[in-house]
Amino acid sequence: MSPKVTLIAAAAENNALGKDSDLVWHLPDDFKRFKALTTGHHIVMGRKTFETFPKLLPHRTHIIITRQENYKATGAIVVNSLDDALSYAHDDDNTYIIGGGEIYAMAMQKATHIELTRVHGNFEADTFFPEIDEKDWKLIKEEFHPKDERHKYSFTYLTYARR
Repeated sequence: MSPKVTLIAAAAENNALGKDSDLVWHLPDDFKRFKALTTGHHIVMGRKTFETFPKLLPHRTHIIITRQENYKATGAIVVNSLDDALSYAHDDDNTYIIGGGEIYAMAMQKATHIELTRVHGNFEADTFFPEIDEKDWKLIKEEFHPKDERHKYSFTYLTYARR
């Protein structure tokens, strides 16, 4: 069985991911879920996404895709293509693609799964998650979370598998 390649993201109903290199919401439970799912795995991201992190995320192998020839990132693997990123992660049973918008669009054809947190609302953004085509993807799990004192917006965890 081939290793899984999972896109993991939080996107609004209009597929908004973020604005000005930042998220437009704060969902502590989603951060916990992200950590639980990705810990111990390779995480693949674009350079701009990587540069929003204050430091490396613990217990994960960071792979950064960039067009910059001499880009250096201490403690991370730097590559120039998605194929190179996935070849570095070939021995991982589940590699996570964590953004941004351009990387998600590139990886959509190679992904086997999507872990999407659908944030209920529409937001102004400059980065978007690609459309999920229902003929290519099957929803296999759904878990709704209402807004509460820690979460300004309601959201639903959606797990998709490629058909």
